[in-house]
This record gives sequence, structure tokens and C-alpha cells, in this order.
Amino acid sequence: MDQEEGSTTVDNIVTQFNTYEDFLDSQITTLDMYYLEDEGLARQLVELGYRGTGEVVKREDFEARKAAIEIARLAERTQKKTLTSAGKDLHDNFLKALAMREEDNRSGIVSSVIFIRDRNSHGQEVSGYIDYAHRLKIEDFEVYFSGKKRLLPRPTDMSFYNWDSQVAVWNSTPNYQVIADNPEGLLFKYKRDRKILNVDPKAQPGDNSTRTPIQTELYIQAVIFDHVSRRKT
Repeated sequence: MDQEEGSTTVDNIVTQFNTYEDFLDSQITTLDMYYLEDEGLARQLVELGYRGTGEVVKREDFEARKAAIEIARLAERTQKKTLTSAGKDLHDNFLKALAMREEDNRSGIVSSVIFIRDRNSHGQEVSGYIDYAHRLKIEDFEVYFSGKKRLLPRPTDMSFYNWDSQVAVWNSTPNYQVIADNPEGLLFKYKRDRKILNVDPKAQPGDNSTRTPIQTELYIQAVIFDHVSRRKT
């Protein structure tokens, strides 16, 4: 039996039995128990290859493969859970745009900044810039992709402005440093490659960055800035 066949045999056995003891018991016949009269001794003989009706599989091989299969299963389950947009029937362009960027923002390939202007639950007009990757880490986006809630800027986001109360707040995030004292307008410095993201609609967004206005029925205005880091990690 070559290595590939042996690996396949172990996989089949690991899939079929929950524990190594269950596998050993499956190899013990009624005749074995009649003569040996000791389940522990019978298991030892099967493990050593002196008894049994099938392949000889070492305990360490069984347990190592069992652990590897379980790790792969958990990794697959985690990946499926990670993308909260997966499997959702999305109709609005804004939610589709977020879904398209979710995986890259979670993995760090792309860092997106979301600008939203709309009215809050009190009817007040608010606007702000949201660090998408950061919000994905600290918040469950299931409520947004399922349509139960609308994503809105908060006073804890990169920037927040209430047009009625004229309250303005800026906060740096793990990904961006806010530069609020720039005479030409708000700037964000991406911490990984130190590139500047300019959110002024009349200016270029900056190196490795793009500005995409989103036609949406959910908000008065929505724009997504995407920055691709060129720094090697």
C-alpha cells in the first residue's frame, strides 16, 4: 500500500469513528473476546496488529488526522461566518458595494472609508466618515446586510457631524490618523503605508486610492473611498 492509499485509508477510518477506541473495538471479534476475556488486552493486540479484521492504524496517526480534519472544518465554518454578506439577497447599490468590499477589508487587502449623509432616527441630518474595516471588526454587520438597520455614522467614527446641533467630532482609528487642522479640508493618513487620503470631492483622493459615488435609495448621499496598501507585510 503506497502513501496516498494509506492516507486515504486513515481518512476513511477517522471519518467513520469518533475515537480511536471505537476503531479498535470495531476490529475485535466475538471469538477474540471469548478467548481473551479482557477488552483492554484485545484493544492492545489490535493496536499492535496481532488481532483485527482490517487495516492497522497507529493511535498517533488516527489522532493527528482527526485533529487536522477538525481544524479544517472549523476554518471553513469560520470563513463562512466571517462574510456576513454571503448568501444575502441585496437589492440596493450601497449594500451591494459593501458586500463586494467585505472580504478585502476583513483581510486587509483594501481599506475602505464610507461617507454617508442622511437623517437619523430623530430626523436630524448627520454625516460622517466610517472606517469600514474597523467597524467590521467591532460590530456585527448582519443587521445591515439583512436590512434590519441602516448603517449611519456615529460620534465614535472617524468623523461625525450633526447639521442641526452643529456638533463635530473626529477620531483616529487603528487604520487611520485623522488630520482635522488642514486648511483645505479633512484628511486621513493610512497608518500602514502613511499615504494620505483626501476626501475633498474636488481633489484627487491620493495615491492608490479611488473615490466611488454610490447611487442609493437608502441615503441622501453615499461615497466609498478605497485605498490599496502597497506596503509589504
